[in-house]
Amino acid sequence: MLKSDNYCVIMAGGIGSRFWPMSTQKFPKQFQDILGTGRTMIQQTFDRISQLLPPENIYVITNKEYAELSKSQLPEIPAENIVGEPMMKNTAACNIYMASKIAAKSPEANIIVLPADHLILKEKTFLEKVSFAFGLASENDYLITLGITPTRPDTGYGYIQFFDTEGAEVSKVKTFTEKPSLEIAKTFLESGDFLWNSGIFIWNVRSIYKAFENYLPEMCEQFSTCEYNSDRENSCVELIYPKVTKISIDNGILERADNVYVIPADLGWSDLGTWTSVYENAHKDSHKNAVNSKYVMSYNSTGNIVRLKNSNKAVVIDGLKDYIIVDTDKALLICPRANDQKIKQYVQDIKNLKKGDKFI
Repeated sequence: MLKSDNYCVIMAGGIGSRFWPMSTQKFPKQFQDILGTGRTMIQQTFDRISQLLPPENIYVITNKEYAELSKSQLPEIPAENIVGEPMMKNTAACNIYMASKIAAKSPEANIIVLPADHLILKEKTFLEKVSFAFGLASENDYLITLGITPTRPDTGYGYIQFFDTEGAEVSKVKTFTEKPSLEIAKTFLESGDFLWNSGIFIWNVRSIYKAFENYLPEMCEQFSTCEYNSDRENSCVELIYPKVTKISIDNGILERADNVYVIPADLGWSDLGTWTSVYENAHKDSHKNAVNSKYVMSYNSTGNIVRLKNSNKAVVIDGLKDYIIVDTDKALLICPRANDQKIKQYVQDIKNLKKGDKFI
């Protein structure tokens, strides 16, 4: 299998409303340096996979509103490889779109699909698992996902149950469960045959096409009408998208297919889905506060995350424990870390204010 037959699709279309007020509709979290590393989340995703693939084999699928932003942050990728969707239709549509586009260029292609906003600390392990998965996908009719060894009964992740074969590098998937209750998550952890669903997928274009033909045939037919990598592609896609079903690749394909396999992987992984997950992965001071400015003074305060757009601003916190404090040009958020799942609701409520859209 030639290296040129392996491709990557970086999915970068989300708004990241749980990271408000840093993440906004015009500048979502994947284009932000959330952890203060000097590289944005999408740039880190590119840096990681470009160790295996040449830039011309890496694609970005995003909302058309973010296409220029993607190009400015990833100048290494050919401009024609950065694709803007006409509207948000969840992840099934963007996967069949990109599989079709890549297959028109390379009919034997293997594709890894990566969310743009994940943290992976163990890069060497990640690259080894991806190389292994590419080999499996090229030789088998498998739809493959990387499953993360769970470290706690987290209710914010999806879970994959697998047929346990001791010492196996890859296992067949038994069930998918989306965001279970705490009690169910605890039983999953105790059973030992559940992994977190990373949202990272690897497959050959033939295998994913067959799955769409079987489980989402109407969508498959809609996308088969376009002439990809031509001047007519954009106008064709613009016509298709309003008619396409809005469904995730998980619900539409993976939960229904009988050829889904999982590679267990300890990657030092986080989907950085909440401010609490950022806190857990950020550098902390002696009082366990995660701050991004040398001008933050804390008194009787522990376990807080403080993020300032203006790092030259002086901030004093006194008597706060386990809080999120995020200050931007347009908004200030102060809430308990335990309430980070409510931020989406805060955003919705602000939308309902008169001229509230300007704050989000």
